[in-house]
Amino acid sequence: MTSASAISSAGKLQPQAVRPGLAPGAAPVAGVDIGGTKIAVSIFDAAGTKSRITELTVKEGTSDALSQQVLRLIDTSCAEAGLPRSALAAVGVASCGPFALRSGRLELVAPNICGGMAGPARGLPNDWLSLPLEAPLRAVFSSVRIENDCVAALEAERRWGALQGVDNCAYVTWSTGIGMGLCVDGRVLRGKHGNAGHAGHMFVSDNDDALCGCGNTGDVEALVAGNAIARRFASQGYADAATLLIAATEGNTRAVAIIDELCRVLGRALYNLVITLDLQAISLGGSVFCNNRDLLLPRLQAQLDGKLASLTEGVKLLPAGLGEKVGDYAALALVS
Repeated sequence: MTSASAISSAGKLQPQAVRPGLAPGAAPVAGVDIGGTKIAVSIFDAAGTKSRITELTVKEGTSDALSQQVLRLIDTSCAEAGLPRSALAAVGVASCGPFALRSGRLELVAPNICGGMAGPARGLPNDWLSLPLEAPLRAVFSSVRIENDCVAALEAERRWGALQGVDNCAYVTWSTGIGMGLCVDGRVLRGKHGNAGHAGHMFVSDNDDALCGCGNTGDVEALVAGNAIARRFASQGYADAATLLIAATEGNTRAVAIIDELCRVLGRALYNLVITLDLQAISLGGSVFCNNRDLLLPRLQAQLDGKLASLTEGVKLLPAGLGEKVGDYAALALVS
């Protein structure tokens, strides 16, 4: 059951202000947020964030390039925090997925990083099919926890953000890709390799201009993700997601029509989650959504409202309570 503190008598979610962090006296930890565009590494101690550095996600070189980048950024962030690497009690990694289990260790099979999955047509400068992640980290650190970034963000949102006390919920990112973390009856769903929630790759169309990095044509991510917008609409004058969203915010009729269609696609995916899992609320994050939530949120909510009311009535789409910090706190939630 949802806790009484989470829902007011009027049926509105009422998350409490809780400061993310470690317990008093806890040893420092590292939080690693791996996305299709950038990697952020933060060092946390009981007082808060001691350092944070970011780099564009490496997409060239040998297949261990990404794991070596992560290790280097951890060292750099430790140096900025004035700590030796050995001072870290644990490393939490919130990463875009999916994952594959190889020799008992998780490897990364991420469509927006591994160019070998969809081939040259996708335009990534590598032919990687998978990347080692867990094994290189465990060779250096004794305590490592790796989760899909949306599963980690879901944990953070349930502890400190908009989903506090809500037992049937999801976190969804609209960013470079489309990712989801799912919770039913208070239990976060993970699946056989930690890949539960990859509903961004559900098929919704046979649209032939929408090639996903996973090799699918016409899945949700291929149609609406931030990196899909440039591929689909550059010929119409929208070189990237920001250009399209600015035009729509300014009332450009053609841009508004495109945004309406993107929200219809993603909104239907959210509706499918709600009716399949009987959810109460979905927290939304990611750069595309967070930077344009006033434009996007009502359009997404409209895809739920009034449809099969027995399952959707009262279900709310909420901006991530942790805002632009959700990725950092997602990694922290894994080791705190």
